Amino acid sequence: MKTATALRRLLAADDLLIAPGAYDGLTARLVELAGFPVVYATGAGISNSQLALADHGLVTMNEILDQVRKMTSAVEVPVIADVDTGFGNAVNLMRTVREFIQAGAAAIQVEDQVIPKKCGHFEGKSLIGFEEAVLKIRAAVEARGSDDMLIIARTDAIAVGGFEEAMRRAEAFAAAGADMLFVEAPRDRAQMVELCRRLPGPKIANIVEGGKTPMLPAADLKEIGFKLVLYANLVLHSSVKAVQGSLAHLKQHGDSKAILDKMITMGERARVTRKDMLDDAERRYVSAAGEG
Repeated sequence: MKTATALRRLLAADDLLIAPGAYDGLTARLVELAGFPVVYATGAGISNSQLALADHGLVTMNEILDQVRKMTSAVEVPVIADVDTGFGNAVNLMRTVREFIQAGAAAIQVEDQVIPKKCGHFEGKSLIGFEEAVLKIRAAVEARGSDDMLIIARTDAIAVGGFEEAMRRAEAFAAAGADMLFVEAPRDRAQMVELCRRLPGPKIANIVEGGKTPMLPAADLKEIGFKLVLYANLVLHSSVKAVQGSLAHLKQHGDSKAILDKMITMGERARVTRKDMLDDAERRYVSAAGEG
């Protein structure tokens, strides 16, 4: 079964889907091993991890595409790809859609900011015009064709034009054929309840630690009416904090003996990176070739 088809089946079930953000093959695998049914390929995380730069629209399509290919190769669960604005106008977005279908993405998320875009929880964002934003979603749906990949339409309008403009855009995106709606950065629970009440189809919440959206528990998000919740920054924030702590200890003490309990073992590292599979392949093919 294609992962896009699997994602559609997950969305048709009653559960709230929790999708932690990943930024490379290893973090995608860790998300899958932790038991989550969906991986979110976060554009902000890819920018932070690959460029060591904030999410200011600096990553290119090929840079995100390369990481998504690695993620879809590393896991069997669906991968939702953050493709920012689609890296251009509607025609650019059509190419983006086709490239990410080929990369194995189960869904892509397209937003309505101008280029260069910014993280949805940063200040200073601007939006493309209403008609252009709607036409880009129509173009994405056309480019998708008969493939099962989902089109997620995101609007950042709350921060720019207010809540009602966000509702107007999201409703139009649904009418243009978007499969899921993502209204970024609602300011309080009341806005979250209202957007789920008014908008059709499955809705996405994005919980950003330290961001603008209330950090509601999963049970509340499900009751409100969300179908999928992203924890786009959790893995990155956690890993950076852990690395900073280990490096500070090494700098101060000159060894790592006292923090071994804060690191995975060599055995766990081998399990996570599937060394057993590689060893088995080597025994069956490389060693056999040497014996011949």
